[in-house]
Amino acid sequence: MNEVLGLWAPLFQGAELQSGTHGVFRVELDGEVVFDKGTTKRFPRPGEVVGTLRPKLGEPPDWR
Repeated sequence: MNEVLGLWAPLFQGAELQSGTHGVFRVELDGEVVFDKGTTKRFPRPGEVVGTLRPKLGEPPDWR
C-alpha cells in the first residue's frame, strides 16, 4: 500500500486497508481486482502492483 500511495496519493479520494485472516492479500481499484494472493498463491513482488496499476492510473504525478 505504501508503494502505491507514495506514487499516486493525490489521485486517491479514499484508500482502505482491511485486515483479514489466513494471509489474504488482495488489491482492488474501482471494484476491479488487480492482484489476489488467493489466485496467485503468493504475495506480489516489489513493483508488481505498481506495474499493474500504472496503465489504469497513468504516470504518477510529480507531487513531492
